[in-house]
Amino acid sequence: MLLRLQRVRELMEARGLDCCVAASPDNVFYLTNFANFIHERPFILVVTKIGAPQFVVPRLEIPHVRARAVGDLELVEYPEFPAPAGSTWADALRALIPRGARTGVESTCPLMVHDVIPGTRVPNDVIDDARMIKTAYEAGRIAYACGLCTDAMRALFAGAKPGRSLMQTAPELTGMTLMRVLRDNPVTNMLATKLQAVFQPPSVSHDPHNFTNVAMAMTEGGPHVGIMNFVVNGYDSEIERSFFLGKVPEAAKRPFEVMMTARRLAFELTVPGAVMGEVDRRVNDVFRSAGYGEYLLHRTGHGIGVTGHEGPFLAEGDDRVIEPGMVFTIEPGVYIPGVGGFRHSDTLITTERGNVSLTEGPDSLEAVTLPVS
Repeated sequence: MLLRLQRVRELMEARGLDCCVAASPDNVFYLTNFANFIHERPFILVVTKIGAPQFVVPRLEIPHVRARAVGDLELVEYPEFPAPAGSTWADALRALIPRGARTGVESTCPLMVHDVIPGTRVPNDVIDDARMIKTAYEAGRIAYACGLCTDAMRALFAGAKPGRSLMQTAPELTGMTLMRVLRDNPVTNMLATKLQAVFQPPSVSHDPHNFTNVAMAMTEGGPHVGIMNFVVNGYDSEIERSFFLGKVPEAAKRPFEVMMTARRLAFELTVPGAVMGEVDRRVNDVFRSAGYGEYLLHRTGHGIGVTGHEGPFLAEGDDRVIEPGMVFTIEPGVYIPGVGGFRHSDTLITTERGNVSLTEGPDSLEAVTLPVS
């Protein structure tokens, strides 16, 4: 936590901020290790240039915060929501910030919080930006979750067969993974753990976020797309694979190989010093030159950390430069109605020398074409 706090304060100093306010549960978790279901009672973290961060919390949650928080933290309680004038969460927050302070405010800050902050409010995602570079500890947490994803994908492939439904598959894989997580760490924080293990059959794989029908089932042929996205004790991971059962339809062969060409280029380009938007443009050009430009639906990749989708982004329009310690998904894909979706995804971390994939799985057409008995 000290390294993360130091990183935030270095960015605050560089941007001329006296303090910053975090209302985002993800940013609060990043600096405190505290996760909670957020209802109407606000949880607000104030970081100043020196001293322990100050955490405005409802009295009800004080024992919970003390049980889970890591690092020095000054708790500033309020009695309830709503509360009498003079004892509300807003009164507590105002008292922590000098009226002349330049205060960094998240772009996602709720309006009710934004409007009570005194002094000069400066839109600045200083904590989000600090999150982009992972510490060695964070990298280890992500690598652990990635190992779970890798094993779950192997289990998906081992049990894949025509007729197997999402309703059967998802509980089996998430249950298996959760038992392993709890054996490894019996005090796992379940408020910071979320396991998603799903697949799409060929009929809907062209629609990459459609998992609305739990009765949908695997069929002969493909492409199917399997997705493992595991948040474990607050850190996320992802692996995805297109796969086929028994045979590869003729119409699927070329888009699969084009996707693989784009994927290889994405791994080659995602290294320190590269501009993120340029990586995405060059990868997308592979699809465009093959005649699939109209079937592009998303960027080459996104950041992973305390959430499954966060900055930085391998996306045209993001002009930031890749640095060592960033974690990305690599998932260029193409989606053709009537044929299907084609996407492999792996989670990688950038290093001084290039990048290292934290997930692994079969990726060639032969390796992802599974026998049907």
